Amino acid sequence: MWLFGGSKKQEEVQEKPTEFVQESTPAVTTAPQFELPTLPSFDASKLHPLAGLDKDLEYLDLDEEKLSTIEGTGNGILPSRGWSDDLCYGTGTLYVGGLGLGGLYGINEGLKNLPRGTVDPATGVVKSAPFKLKLNTVLNQVTKHGPHIGNSAGVLGILYNVIDSSLDAYRGRHDDLNSLASGALAGAIFKSTSGVKAMCYSSGLMTLAAASWCGFKRLIN
Repeated sequence: MWLFGGSKKQEEVQEKPTEFVQESTPAVTTAPQFELPTLPSFDASKLHPLAGLDKDLEYLDLDEEKLSTIEGTGNGILPSRGWSDDLCYGTGTLYVGGLGLGGLYGINEGLKNLPRGTVDPATGVVKSAPFKLKLNTVLNQVTKHGPHIGNSAGVLGILYNVIDSSLDAYRGRHDDLNSLASGALAGAIFKSTSGVKAMCYSSGLMTLAAASWCGFKRLIN
């Protein structure tokens, strides 16, 4: 480079040695060993008086000790544990039965009162009513008579069972006389706002129904 008037500069490159920082690794400590306490063993047979482990679980069996102890209550179709069972069974059965009978009566009334067809003034031909209109007529009658008869039967069932249970508790026995008296009183109370004549009819019909029920129970037993 000095032939062309230049100067040679040498750069000194000082290389610094690379310093390596060695990180200290933490010492591995051994976790202390814990021993689980030994649990005492339990003998299931010791719970026998409390749990009855030698017997099968009986979910649907009625406890015989809780059945009604009134004389004559064992003559029913189903075992009864008291007035609450009779009230639920009697009211529910009468309500469902009345609902079904009311529905059948409503179907009969709906079929009787089906809408008539219209006459075409131009041709004189009778056109039948649409099927949807006929179906709506029948359904209206069913919803009108079904709940009405079902509710009435349910109220009669409540009155009958409340009076019957009260007479059983008062007399200390359950017999046909209590059933007949309960039917007569329930029918009279049910129609008490409709006049004496309606009360007599209702009382007579309920007494007849109670007598039929007593005869049916005797026939079954």
